[in-house]
Amino acid sequence: MKTIIVGGGIMGLAAAWGLSREGHAVELLEQGALPNPLASSVDEHRLIRHPYGDRQGYARMIDPAFEAWDMLWRDLGQTLYAPTGTLALTGNGNDWAERSARTLAAIGRPMTELTIDELRQRFPQLDARGVERAFWMDSGGVLFAQDIVAALSRHLQSRPDVALHPHTAVRSVDLEHGRVVTASGASYEADSVIVAAGAWVGRLVPEVERTLVPSRQVVIYFRLPQEQRAAWAKGPMVIQKTGDVGLYFVPPMQGRGFKVGDHSFSRSGDPDAGREASEDEIRPLIERCRGLFRGFDGWRTDRVKACFYTVTEDERFVVDKAGAKGWVMSACSGHGFKFGALMGLELARTIAANRDPTAHARWAAGLESDIHAPLPRQGVESKTKTSVGRGSG
Repeated sequence: MKTIIVGGGIMGLAAAWGLSREGHAVELLEQGALPNPLASSVDEHRLIRHPYGDRQGYARMIDPAFEAWDMLWRDLGQTLYAPTGTLALTGNGNDWAERSARTLAAIGRPMTELTIDELRQRFPQLDARGVERAFWMDSGGVLFAQDIVAALSRHLQSRPDVALHPHTAVRSVDLEHGRVVTASGASYEADSVIVAAGAWVGRLVPEVERTLVPSRQVVIYFRLPQEQRAAWAKGPMVIQKTGDVGLYFVPPMQGRGFKVGDHSFSRSGDPDAGREASEDEIRPLIERCRGLFRGFDGWRTDRVKACFYTVTEDERFVVDKAGAKGWVMSACSGHGFKFGALMGLELARTIAANRDPTAHARWAAGLESDIHAPLPRQGVESKTKTSVGRGSG
């Protein structure tokens, strides 16, 4: 069988990888370079962690996601991941960390609650004045996102059954008949078509335009004094929830930057417009950091980035059958990269084995947890599993 994939971010590339492993021919069309610097996948890093509030389906997916990344590391011949552990903080009456702890305890992945004194002693770089409850988990870490996308692109270029077409914008897709027409007028046909076009998906598949909404997000990279950078380079990642806004902090692992972002969706913006961030966009993040980090006045802004998520109202993933030969794959909603390898492999398995697309869609949306067979381990225990101590929870 042959599949055409529209979009060369982590979801499209991982689907190509999975289909190639299943013995399928693949042609992938990407409107920009590979990697495309405007793609949601292309930034220094993304986080992978077990805490997921009360969304048990996604919490259960994390272990299979680690296994899928392990499989990719073996194929790439390198591990593009660093363990950090996960610190979840709540304040202002928010109970996300507590709900995460209850959910994880129910599935055998307990978190450890720290007293505020223990938090201060263990992580003196934090100012804990606004923290009401703190939970720690040994698992979790940093995926080096743009390096993963670049390495996966190179790996796929070496596969005789995969053809990558960068700088190939698509004008239209026919998901009923398995046909794609590019902006230059070239036509491609296949047994199936996957549209994994990120923030541009609604332009190609208008039926999902109101469901999958582009959302402009801003992140800040900070330059820390050397002694503070050395402390943060040992971790942890921090997920902080206070009120309706969630912040995340990515430590400077393996020489990368220290990144701060939020989980408050703008649900607006044009992915083709300029990516400069305004002072109004940056100011709330700066003020939140000032109240959480000790020595923050010595920090300097290194760079600011605007990127685009593609979000649904309920922050779930959409991996839906569309037409007789099509799929729409938008596993993002601001938390999808950690599942990229798993989503690609599972969609490839569903296409190859003609599995129930409705069941697949429910699984991808985090509504089912046990309908798919475990991924094959293929040999020795993985480096990722050993390094993060996943067996201890």
